[in-house]
Amino acid sequence: METVRTTGSETSPHLGPIIEMDAELIDDITALVESGEQGMVLNILADLHPADLAQVLTHLRIENAQQVFLWLPVEKAGDSLTELDDEYRAKLVEEIPEERLTEILDELDSDDAADVIADLPEEVVEKVLPTLEDSEDVQELLAYDEESAGGLMATEYVAVPSHWSVAQATEEVRRNAESVEDIYVVFVIDQDGRLLGVVKLNRLLLSPASHAISDIMESDVHSVQTDLDQEEVALIMQRYDLISLPVVDTASKLVGRITIDDIVDVIRDEAEEDIQRMSGVSGGEEPTDSVIRIVSHRLPWLLAGLAGAGLAAGVIWTFHATLQEASILAGFIPIIMATAGNAGIQSSAITVQRLASGDMWATDLARRLGKEMRVALLNATISAVVLGLAILLLAPVLLGGITDPLKLATTATAALLIVIVQATAFGTLIPLILNKFEIDPALATGPFITTSNDIIGIIVFFSLAELLYL
Repeated sequence: METVRTTGSETSPHLGPIIEMDAELIDDITALVESGEQGMVLNILADLHPADLAQVLTHLRIENAQQVFLWLPVEKAGDSLTELDDEYRAKLVEEIPEERLTEILDELDSDDAADVIADLPEEVVEKVLPTLEDSEDVQELLAYDEESAGGLMATEYVAVPSHWSVAQATEEVRRNAESVEDIYVVFVIDQDGRLLGVVKLNRLLLSPASHAISDIMESDVHSVQTDLDQEEVALIMQRYDLISLPVVDTASKLVGRITIDDIVDVIRDEAEEDIQRMSGVSGGEEPTDSVIRIVSHRLPWLLAGLAGAGLAAGVIWTFHATLQEASILAGFIPIIMATAGNAGIQSSAITVQRLASGDMWATDLARRLGKEMRVALLNATISAVVLGLAILLLAPVLLGGITDPLKLATTATAALLIVIVQATAFGTLIPLILNKFEIDPALATGPFITTSNDIIGIIVFFSLAELLYL
């Protein structure tokens, strides 16, 4: 029975085999779990990276996943737990005995332990939290907003006084190597615990043992306070290419650190949330979510879109007399609606991207809008010319009843030009306005802006038709 499938011969002694996840592997594990073959299951999973193990767990039925999780060694169970999404993780551990859960949480860094505990039922938290080795640190982290720097940080780090020697600091790193994972820098503090600077690990190891830490530290250090939003934290670490960021309180005392692996997760989660909102989903939908939860994310936007479409239909109905007089105009409704929606989505998507990356400031508004208008005019002119030529060339052949193709072409091209310019301006301004009021600008790229541009586009088209064509 084949159980683990590698891609080529690529393996890593640290990561284990690079496996190909497929239904056959899951079926094999399911059969072994239901037969109670604990040894064989653990043999299959022994060399898997925690991320791959998490994939296996999420593809098993929940009762089988819970059984596998109970069988796993404590350290491996803890590592895989951090790779799971919040809702599934809470479901996975809800049947785990409290003693076993305590052992697993003690294997995790304080920030990961806090993330797991935050999703547990209150009665379980009350029993498990006091039994943890780092109970005070975890309890302190739980007090912070989950999406703030305080909620992201770990309280495990290496810090030394500035008057220490390189030899003393190196010995401190050795002492903490077991309890502090991924030591990238050593933080330097004063006698009151305030952050003074950092020393990169490679510089520490290459400096003479007798030198003072104050002589080799970097005092120009980036830090964040505990209440800073996680998106801002991600922007800082991304902009300055940081792999470890100190977190301080309001008195500048060092209280924790945020590492790059936490920020990669934040960037991914924020990007996924923006993409979902741009598609008309409330955000935060995970593959393991229940049907009811998925419906609750999607249905409100479908209903909003339905209401918007109803408004668009109402606008068309107000021009029913115009349609009766010149029914050929109905054929251009999809063209105007699609073009308005596409132009608005293009400009709003780019604006949202600029805002998310921190590349656009309030002072950029006039310059950004001016550039978008120039782009819109060029796009609108070319598109209008193409549409006008198509009408002039094809109308006599396909629509022989039309006595004046030139008038129809003029109406359609003028409407198209105005609609593209209007939708581009709308798509640029709306995200900026939402951002000004601290509302996620990604909402501007969903059904809201599409429906709004459809309605405005139809009004523009029929108003011009009554003015120019009829």
